[in-house]
Amino acid sequence: MKFTILTLFKDMYDGFLNTSIIAKAIKKGIVEVKLVNIRDYPLDAYGHVDDTPYGGGAGMLMSVKPIYEALKANYDPNAHILLTSPKANPFTQEKAVELAKKEHIIIICGHYEGVDARVEMLADEKISIGDYVLTGGELPSMVVMDSIIRLLDNAISKDSLEDESYTDGLLEYPQYTRPYDFMSHKVPDILLSGHHEKIRRYRLKMSLLETFIYRKDLLKNRKFTKEEKAIIKEIVDEFERS
Repeated sequence: MKFTILTLFKDMYDGFLNTSIIAKAIKKGIVEVKLVNIRDYPLDAYGHVDDTPYGGGAGMLMSVKPIYEALKANYDPNAHILLTSPKANPFTQEKAVELAKKEHIIIICGHYEGVDARVEMLADEKISIGDYVLTGGELPSMVVMDSIIRLLDNAISKDSLEDESYTDGLLEYPQYTRPYDFMSHKVPDILLSGHHEKIRRYRLKMSLLETFIYRKDLLKNRKFTKEEKAIIKEIVDEFERS
């Protein structure tokens, strides 16, 4: 899979591309990342890539022409083009899975007070990582890339993916390692039982409980299995007895 990132700040990616899972995926040839400096396609001889907005207003807008020229220089008819923007539904694990099937993703990183509205017509879709304001699209692009790359074959172990939060629509169950007893907080004994079926059911129970406590919205449209319904009743009964 290939990523092409259109950015004003290539240096921001130095640590991201040379650390941990991302670096390993690149080294294995699982993914290729190309950084394109939008400043290489300026509006004028002075190197401008931004300008004041028509109609007035604070700050500067990234101009459409440098971004268009950067896209044209890296044209690929099979590429799926994303524009980082607050005007999009929040990025989800489901969207990451969908994008992981693409051959080539180009991400346009917005900056300053925003981008010329005509940039939107150059993208296949807009992407947002949450309802808050960031300086630019570089951090969102890294979040999107990270979530997609780890889904690619051989980037990380299949078992790790299966047990993660959001993989089955629930938050991940709590996990523990040594020491067994830390400041009187002990590892649940069932996890030391060696009984795989009981451990699986316990983890499902804890996933349901964690999701209910922290992200009720994830349960709103969930179609619960017969086992999940039984576990939910069990949780309710326990709360009523306590």
